[in-house]
Amino acid sequence: MHKKPTIEDIARLAGVSRGTVSRVLNHRPDVDRQTRARVLRVIEEQGYVPSLTAAGLAGGRNRLIGMLVPVFTWPILGELVRGITEILNRTSYELVLYTFNDEDLTRDRRDIINRLLATQLTAGLLAAYPGDLSTQLTELCAQGVPVVIIDDQREQVTPWVRTDDTTGAYTAVTHLIQLGHRRIAHIQGPREYLVSHDRHMGYLRALAEAGLSPDPALILAGDFLPQSGYASARQLFDMPLELRPTAVFASADQMAYGVLRAAEESGLSVPEDVALVGFDDDAPSAHVLPPLTTVRQPLYQMGQEGIKLLLALLAESEDAELEPHTPPGSAPEASSHRIVLPTTLIVRASCGARKANSLSAAY
Repeated sequence: MHKKPTIEDIARLAGVSRGTVSRVLNHRPDVDRQTRARVLRVIEEQGYVPSLTAAGLAGGRNRLIGMLVPVFTWPILGELVRGITEILNRTSYELVLYTFNDEDLTRDRRDIINRLLATQLTAGLLAAYPGDLSTQLTELCAQGVPVVIIDDQREQVTPWVRTDDTTGAYTAVTHLIQLGHRRIAHIQGPREYLVSHDRHMGYLRALAEAGLSPDPALILAGDFLPQSGYASARQLFDMPLELRPTAVFASADQMAYGVLRAAEESGLSVPEDVALVGFDDDAPSAHVLPPLTTVRQPLYQMGQEGIKLLLALLAESEDAELEPHTPPGSAPEASSHRIVLPTTLIVRASCGARKANSLSAAY
């Protein structure tokens, strides 16, 4: 019986390094076409099948990737994980989900990461909206642990994938202005969060370009949840008619749902009496009445880009033992480890786009 070929055998027969074979197996794009074809030909000729267990034991490595998420019921989690697993299914890695799993978002959860690392089961960490954990994740990254963060409440130096929140908000508010609205309210997320700041900056930029001054009475703080959107909207709708906003930009779809309820209770019709735009494009947004105009975050692509970035970091850590590479902190590497994805404005009935001509005439 012939001995099963190893990854070292494939590398030797193909005339490449072990790291190159690993990148081919992980479907990494940074291998030229001819080299990839040669490696794949040798793999086929030798009948080489990567072993999950063997890959984990080789060099003390494993093939599990840990993903930290706030809660399993989080609305955006499904699309994120779908994008991640679509990429991982082409590799020998497996995904393990770890959740904060409670409602107290202020509790210190550093022990979660400590327990996770103590098991020595994961090759790297992917963290979605880690909140207070981001400080420890940044420290781990500086120590050489492969870590990628998908969005966060604060600016990051760790490898990071996020969306262009400022441009997304700017596009949404500009759309309302083009429909003829001049008194546009903004329900923000928590003001200490980076995402809230960036979406507010987009709101202000759109107003400024249209020559409009922001009215402090029309800018209210929420917490991304429906009840805060409802409470803010009730405050807006209780204003005298001449001061009441004709449109509302909510920084999250969940808050926009609260605005819809407040409008109904106040006897106002959306979009006839007040136009409404949200942010995120959560799954229910296409099905509420009226269907919600919103800024779509590319969650599926965020998941894909996040895991591809983590796989690249893992490949670099393998190459470090076999091949020279660009020192960490160089400009090209820093740029490639920070990915900002564009958003898309999804126009539905809640903004009253079909009423553009009559609204413009009214103003």
